[in-house]
Amino acid sequence: MSDGFFTPVSGFDLPRFAGVPSFMRLPHVPLDHPRIAEVQVGLIGAPWDGGTTNRPGPRHGPRQLRDASTMIRAQNGITGVRPFERVRCADLGDVGPNPADVLDSLRRMELFYSRVRDLGIVPLTAGGDHLCSLPILRALARDRPLGMIHFDSHTDLFHSYFGGTMYTHGTPFRRAVEEGLLDPQRVTMIGIRGTAYDSEDRDFATAVGIRVIPIEEFHARGPEDVMVEARDRAAGRETYVSYDIDFVDPAYAPGTGTPEVGGPTSWQALQVAQGLRGVKIVGADLVEVSPPFDPSGGTAFLGVSIMFEMLCAIAESMG
Repeated sequence: MSDGFFTPVSGFDLPRFAGVPSFMRLPHVPLDHPRIAEVQVGLIGAPWDGGTTNRPGPRHGPRQLRDASTMIRAQNGITGVRPFERVRCADLGDVGPNPADVLDSLRRMELFYSRVRDLGIVPLTAGGDHLCSLPILRALARDRPLGMIHFDSHTDLFHSYFGGTMYTHGTPFRRAVEEGLLDPQRVTMIGIRGTAYDSEDRDFATAVGIRVIPIEEFHARGPEDVMVEARDRAAGRETYVSYDIDFVDPAYAPGTGTPEVGGPTSWQALQVAQGLRGVKIVGADLVEVSPPFDPSGGTAFLGVSIMFEMLCAIAESMG
């Protein structure tokens, strides 16, 4: 019988604007905590945007997301899932990056997530820019390639930036495929849109077998049908989920570094996350929330609402 340690603080016991914020008001359990071995799902902050090439600020995302997440309650209002009763969840704190050194930050993150993986904890990460996904994948996929369901307005499949810079928020999944971390035949990228420099990223996707669902197809088919295909391509095997908040139209999520118009509504943003039910998720992230461009806090609240939907899907997949 649970002693209540892993139960989030209720708004009926302490107002949501009071207390020290943690993700979804869960207990803070760092990796050296005496109860870390009991944690099944760890919520983690990755306050780093060393890969940003446009508007900066996602390094401040985890702190804003934590604060916004105090509004998350115990039960999913649509599915009825109560994730905190299904699995033991905790806030594992933040990965400590080196803001002056991209490669050192990548190493630090990989080491942190390797420890998380070795503890048998499924990580749910709040970024940070999208380069954060690469060291997470290096840790989680070190023994075998993973499938991936990727929500974004960009593929992040470019070879390099500025004449040879290999590690930016536009290159993580190119590196992940090259390093054997992802099985391209089980990767689905949803919502891709916007003007382009060229077709290099799309050409690479086609060459290796990544399925790209551009925004016009998404709108024509609808979220439910698109997610049927994404689940089918995941093939019931271990899959990573990466959710860039710029997947959502900037009318609903302006607080991000590289917005693209014509995207999904906030309701559709939640629908696709609900469509992850049945996927064998071994890790997930929500990235690119940039507080300097989110004065109302609405982008952050949408971000943590998406994280809660992903948490529900993870909890169901774990039993």
